[in-house]
Amino acid sequence: MKTGIFVGSFDPYTIGHHSVVKRILPLFDKLVIGVGINDKKQYTCNGEERVRKIAEIYAQEPKIEVKAYHDLTIDFARREGAQYIVKGVRNVADFESERTQADINRRLSGIETILLPAEPGMDIVSSSMVRELTRFGKDTSEFTTIL
Repeated sequence: MKTGIFVGSFDPYTIGHHSVVKRILPLFDKLVIGVGINDKKQYTCNGEERVRKIAEIYAQEPKIEVKAYHDLTIDFARREGAQYIVKGVRNVADFESERTQADINRRLSGIETILLPAEPGMDIVSSSMVRELTRFGKDTSEFTTIL
């Protein structure tokens, strides 16, 4: 069975994240969406809430599971039996950062990373941008409404 993990903090889960899942899902028998929880970060909602919200989106998709994790991505990938880590990249800065992390992860674990470029128009969508707009009371539904 070919298993991939798509990981991030997903705070909040955006249409950009959903785009990555739709595009990558055909490559795997199983895709685990890993909600990273870092005790040093401050989130707008807790990990269980983020897992629940994302799981609701994919409730009808049997190939997708949504789980929280608190450790290194490669340790999560090993536990899930994943052969691939999936990361979306919006721009050159994302690519450089994710490529470096992919190289380290491969060196430490042998697990490959697939870097998927954003679809046209999705490169402006980021969780941090959505959080900032929300903080100032702006409507962010065009960036977060998936269903």
